[in-house]
Amino acid sequence: MRDANIVRGEVGLSLPSGACVLRPTFSSLVAAEEEVGSLLALLDRAGCGDVRLGDIGPLFWHALRRPVPWVDRGLFEAELVDVGLKALIPAYRQLLASVFGGRR
Repeated sequence: MRDANIVRGEVGLSLPSGACVLRPTFSSLVAAEEEVGSLLALLDRAGCGDVRLGDIGPLFWHALRRPVPWVDRGLFEAELVDVGLKALIPAYRQLLASVFGGRR
């Protein structure tokens, strides 16, 4: 898979099945908001250190640049759990920064 394009706000993520790219498109962010609620609330919680897998999983799933090696969301989310929050938080912060910082 190609590397993440930081100009587009993309974020790279390494998982056991391989590297993937998270791309925060308008439609992916709308889909994530429909599932987890306000993205601003996610940012507020993350800023207070309240980082939840229940927020990360849906946001990452919807932001995945397709095609991906996972046949379904359950397998993808299982890999997120396998790598652990400590490994996911930098990508989560970077993705939120891309969403709220915008592109110049």
